[in-house]
Amino acid sequence: MPLPTRPAAAPAPVRAVLFDVYGTLFDVYSVGLLAEKLFPDHGTALANLWRDKQIDYTRLVTTSNHGAHYRPFGDLTRAGLRYACKRLGLGLTPDSEAQLMAQYQHLAAFPETQGVLQGLKARGIVTGILSNGEPAMLQAALESAGLTHLLDHVLSVDAVRKYKTHPAAYALGEQATGLAASEIGFVSSNSWDALAATWYGYRTLWVNRHKLPFEELDTPPTHTGTSLLDVAHLLA
Repeated sequence: MPLPTRPAAAPAPVRAVLFDVYGTLFDVYSVGLLAEKLFPDHGTALANLWRDKQIDYTRLVTTSNHGAHYRPFGDLTRAGLRYACKRLGLGLTPDSEAQLMAQYQHLAAFPETQGVLQGLKARGIVTGILSNGEPAMLQAALESAGLTHLLDHVLSVDAVRKYKTHPAAYALGEQATGLAASEIGFVSSNSWDALAATWYGYRTLWVNRHKLPFEELDTPPTHTGTSLLDVAHLLA
């Protein structure tokens, strides 16, 4: 006679939710509108290549020479912009560079962002961001969007000088909240970020706004949604 099996223990409730910033709370491709004004017919291409190179540089400086080449996110963002303009043959001037870099401090927040954060606060959930952005960039963007008062923690990887997806970057969430990774929800629209956060042990929501396939590395996110409103899945 087979022995009775015990029911699986319910997972610990999520007590904090941390959000990626660029691409998740804020639309990084909204810089394309300004880029289109400065470089007609090239705005979208510039925004896309700029973003790709920005992320490429974060990985390069984190994985090379034990982080000896670390530079703040603003520096890498500027370097990515200059590369993208050279690659596309666009004449970037000091004035147009200054305008595009300033736009990163005034990115458009996704329409549901404020309401989702307000809802979490109303339920007593600890809220925060965990971002590659450096503190000054993050503060400027959050103040511009009126979100600062809705966040308990503003966490920048600059504190550990290692960009996501390094485990030391994700560890900032546990250190700040005093919670185990299994009690923390992590929300990102970047599939590579959602994957690495899942590997780290967070309960994850991948916000798949563009209906893309997930990474083919055999670990799905805890949940997948199409907007920040799907953060409710983490709390169910």
